[in-house]
Amino acid sequence: MSTRTAPRTSSPLRNTEFRALWIAEAQSVFGDHLTTVALAIMVYQRTESALWAALVYALTFLPALAGGLGLAQLADRFPRRTVLVACAAAQAVLVGLMAIPGTPLLLVGGLLVLARLAGAPANAAQNALTREVFTDDERYLRSQDVRGITTNIAMLVGLASGGFLVLQLGGSAALALDALTFGVSALLVWRRVAWRPAAGAAGEPWFGAIRWVFGQRRLRVLLALSWLVGLAVIPEGLAAPLADQIDAPPTAVGWLLAADPLGFIVGVFVLSRFVSGENRRRAMGVLAIASAATLVAFALEPSLPYALLLLALAGATGAYIITVGATFITWVPNELRGGAGGLYRTGLRVAQGIGVALGGVVAELVGSASVTIALAGVAGVALGIPVALSWARVRAGGVGAPLPAH
Repeated sequence: MSTRTAPRTSSPLRNTEFRALWIAEAQSVFGDHLTTVALAIMVYQRTESALWAALVYALTFLPALAGGLGLAQLADRFPRRTVLVACAAAQAVLVGLMAIPGTPLLLVGGLLVLARLAGAPANAAQNALTREVFTDDERYLRSQDVRGITTNIAMLVGLASGGFLVLQLGGSAALALDALTFGVSALLVWRRVAWRPAAGAAGEPWFGAIRWVFGQRRLRVLLALSWLVGLAVIPEGLAAPLADQIDAPPTAVGWLLAADPLGFIVGVFVLSRFVSGENRRRAMGVLAIASAATLVAFALEPSLPYALLLLALAGATGAYIITVGATFITWVPNELRGGAGGLYRTGLRVAQGIGVALGGVVAELVGSASVTIALAGVAGVALGIPVALSWARVRAGGVGAPLPAH
């Protein structure tokens, strides 16, 4: 691993290929979250059914989970630029069809499933391709910092402006805007990213990357570090009951939801600007524990300002996850990075989903959102300590280049 002086956070943007990938991803993330809001409003207006609205919302992420395991391998079997362009073009068409006024809800749901499935190999290809663009470890890590900061900003802007744009433009226009973002992505990647041959062999087992990852102890430890995020997101699912419990105004729900990602953005910037990659890898276990430990203070039922501060601190220390993901991809051989990246991303999303659901169940049982968040912090510390110790042993055993796939 490189231990040279860390490059500036913005340095990856000087690379033409990464700049195209970065712009394509940022505006697609914005469009995706705009679509999430637009569909929720459109479906509820047409059906007046909370069940239908919830089902359509579930369709925005459930196919991505299945596709992350089943379709991510396409990013190893075919040229990654080709996968990105084809998937973005397909998503542009599918979301464009959803934007046609009067489209039956069942058809909208089917098109949404297909669009989200197409996103799985695209995400895998983007992650693997970025590592090919940057062969230097430090510069690659900074590229992931830029992506992490940008996607969180795009997510916040998309969710915050979604309701306003839907009310001003209409749901169909909002969906058409999302379709346009995918079209722009396809064009950008096709014009600005160099073609590279497929990294993997066509005859490899379909789930070979997943089996290989679970056979590597150091990668299993990295997966465990990433899964701890599932406990850190529990406050997001309890934002509304927490605001009610601490006698905060209804508008505070949005503030509570925004505090963690805003803290995350600050944390990523600080790590990227002032800490070398080697020191960031060394600190991953400690930061994972610190992120969970911050939540324990919710046992004191803090007032709104202190709750916002605690969530921002949890988000800032949770910025370690960028280093985990970058290290994971770096340690996987290039020919397996698509499938392995799909496994990593899917595991992260599943952990977050389980965490939010579990938080809701516990909150119902104990009758307190703040106590539930504190219990999540205790569980995170209890689980984080052995994982951090395992990570320290992995580091003591030596780190370096990717292990061979065979």
